[in-house]
Amino acid sequence: MIKVGIIGYGNLGRGVERALKQNKDMELVGVFTRRAPETVTTEGASAYTMDELAAYRGKIDVCILCGGSATDLPVQTPELTHTFNTVDSFDTHAKIPEHFAAVDKVAKENQTVSVISTGWDPGLFSLNRLYAQSILPQGETYTFWGKGVSQGHSDALRRITGVADATQYTIPNTEIIERLKAGEELTLTIRDKHLRECFVVLTDDADADSIREEIVTMPNYFADYDTEVHFISQEELNRDHKAMPHGGTVLHTGTTHENTKQVIEYNLYLESNPEFTASVLVAYARACARLANEQAFGAYTVLDIAPKYLSAASDEELRKELL
Repeated sequence: MIKVGIIGYGNLGRGVERALKQNKDMELVGVFTRRAPETVTTEGASAYTMDELAAYRGKIDVCILCGGSATDLPVQTPELTHTFNTVDSFDTHAKIPEHFAAVDKVAKENQTVSVISTGWDPGLFSLNRLYAQSILPQGETYTFWGKGVSQGHSDALRRITGVADATQYTIPNTEIIERLKAGEELTLTIRDKHLRECFVVLTDDADADSIREEIVTMPNYFADYDTEVHFISQEELNRDHKAMPHGGTVLHTGTTHENTKQVIEYNLYLESNPEFTASVLVAYARACARLANEQAFGAYTVLDIAPKYLSAASDEELRKELL
């Protein structure tokens, strides 16, 4: 059995707890939280303080980190990788190289394994971009997200002083997608491909104009997109914007011999973004534990890990059933 600790218990942590119940080779040791454990309502898991985590060294094979990318994971992943094998879902694309370098240094120095930036993008979509570009090198790759709730962007909104709660939707330009699939060659900016729509609840003393400006100019999240900001009540947000659907498309258009057109398309349609992301994290936690058993210490991304490491099935079973 692979023994797992969950670090943080929001929507993603709850999704990890649920996903672990579907993986018979994995056992949940407990949830470790910055909140008072008695205030955390799990679905059966024991809850502990973060201070208690150190006592579980040698008793947990891999920690799944469920914090946000804006401020939690840049600190937590290197810090916890000193002692534990870790998996995270760091999704600030522009900062992945520096995050990888920081975690890799710690992991190699302390003989641990860390798999960073898992989930579906970065994660499964990253793999599909790699496959498509390798198979059709004469072509272009386009990634579209949504329509759906971005957990990372919503978390970034909620961390703004004066924001009580918020939900952010990423909305793809479907007209552009259809034109690409029809064979048009388009030069697209980030702004051409998506709209970001924010629904924000303010605290009583917040200044709406200054918060709107802080949102639309936020680097790595909103500055490069057309962004709509709507200020609404907590009641409206709870009623209309608390579900977590998402999805997206990786589209690669390319040519083979004599300009023969080929299209590779990969789609996800998700009723629950956190539950699906959690399921990906759990699969890569299995890979993380196996790499640690092989003493292959260091940081990894999904691009580095053979697919068979994700499966509970044996190599023989995989060759028989999937090839």
